[in-house]
Amino acid sequence: MVAKKLLIIAFTLVFQSSPKTILFFGDSLTAGYGLSPEEAFPALVEQKLAKNGKPSKVVNAGLSGETSAGGLTRIDWILRQPVDIFVLELGANDGLRGLPPDQTQKNLQAIIDKVKAKYPKVRVVVAGMMVPPNMGQDYTTKFRKIFPEIAKKNNATLIPFLLQDVAGNEKLNQADGIHPNVEGHRIVADNVYKVISNLW
Repeated sequence: MVAKKLLIIAFTLVFQSSPKTILFFGDSLTAGYGLSPEEAFPALVEQKLAKNGKPSKVVNAGLSGETSAGGLTRIDWILRQPVDIFVLELGANDGLRGLPPDQTQKNLQAIIDKVKAKYPKVRVVVAGMMVPPNMGQDYTTKFRKIFPEIAKKNNATLIPFLLQDVAGNEKLNQADGIHPNVEGHRIVADNVYKVISNLW
């Protein structure tokens, strides 16, 4: 009886300490444009999780300039490794180029379909994005709705707006006004951590 209890405790400890693989699949925001890899928010999230007893192996699959269509073409190659949590951060470049929101949504859904087909038990996280108001109210509204709709349809966890408290703040962005600086990425990491930490 004692041996059985010890065995259960041992298995529990192994399960709890086994690191989850988190795949961040995105564009220049995920890649950490203009910064070193360890300064980008995925690496910072990994550090925060470790400090809080939630070991993880973070894979940064961010690619500058990536669109939802581009992501769809390379997702199969990325999925060669096992994934426990899949964070989808794509669509911003589609919006900046004024691409049709329905096409962006179709591409994002196709990416999630591929991920779930390969790893049925994966937890999906969708990073919400917005586009500047100069794109027009109709377009910005349609674009903003893509992400909560995708999350709801796929029973995924939604990060309402990845750049919350960062977008539009000159002190938290690089000279281009689009990409977060080091301090900006720290805030983005906080936004992401609050969501991902609940998936353990």
